[in-house]
Amino acid sequence: MNILVLGPQGSGKGTQAKKIKATYGVPHIATGDMLREMRELDTPLGRELKAVLDSGELVNDALMIDLIRDRLSRGDTLPGFVLDGFPRTMAQAEALDELLRELGRDLDVVFEFQVPDRQDLIARMLKRAAEEGRADDTPDAIRRRLEIYDRETAPLVEYYRTTRGNVVGIHADRSVEDVFHEIRQSLESVEARA
Repeated sequence: MNILVLGPQGSGKGTQAKKIKATYGVPHIATGDMLREMRELDTPLGRELKAVLDSGELVNDALMIDLIRDRLSRGDTLPGFVLDGFPRTMAQAEALDELLRELGRDLDVVFEFQVPDRQDLIARMLKRAAEEGRADDTPDAIRRRLEIYDRETAPLVEYYRTTRGNVVGIHADRSVEDVFHEIRQSLESVEARA
């Protein structure tokens, strides 16, 4: 099963994607983790990524598309995957569509993680920054990323709703267990239709 999780930073996408991975045995492709790993390398690319991520800006589309192309071409993704953190722009969504066509795959479901209270999101991200030592989760960078999400990524929900009709809204402002229960019910429904 090929799954895409969309939602603002701090909505719990990574937490739930890890639970999907553990339950369904498909790889969790977390572009944020991939980029944070690369930014720690003392290379020109690592230094460039550090500057971009620390400012709260998005990494350019070409690099993101290359990363995803490389990752989806690995054999462990054949049974499915959970894509988390990509696409974030319309250009990336269109590139993902093209890549999936090349690979003979499609997205089975797009989960939209909904957290109506922005202060709740900011509090979650600040807590995560403290627990995980994420230098890129500063209050200014968080606000900037939420603004970019609203402008660049939120429209993708409507794009997938109109082109695929497979968007499922997830009430992500509840407990981890309640959110995962809703996800499992949705995945069972998708499997039953397949």
